[in-house]
Amino acid sequence: MPTVHFTANLASQTSAPICQMDGATVREALNAVFTQHPTLRSYVLDDQGAVRQHVVVFVDGTAITDRQKQADAVKPNSEIFVMQALSGG
Repeated sequence: MPTVHFTANLASQTSAPICQMDGATVREALNAVFTQHPTLRSYVLDDQGAVRQHVVVFVDGTAITDRQKQADAVKPNSEIFVMQALSGG
């Protein structure tokens, strides 16, 4: 099962523990987490279901390419990291 990690900031805002969830795509794994922790959804996804502008999702150290549908594949041993992106200058 892929393991989903949330940065400490998101975890402290929403009680987001490290989770092992079934899923063949990022969306499937995230939806499994959101089923157990529904308050996380609005921190990670916008009202259209896309990854929020200031959130980045990595699978095995590489940023996902499909921010709209989160269709990037995950392996059973993948590590998914969800974090707030830094911006500014």
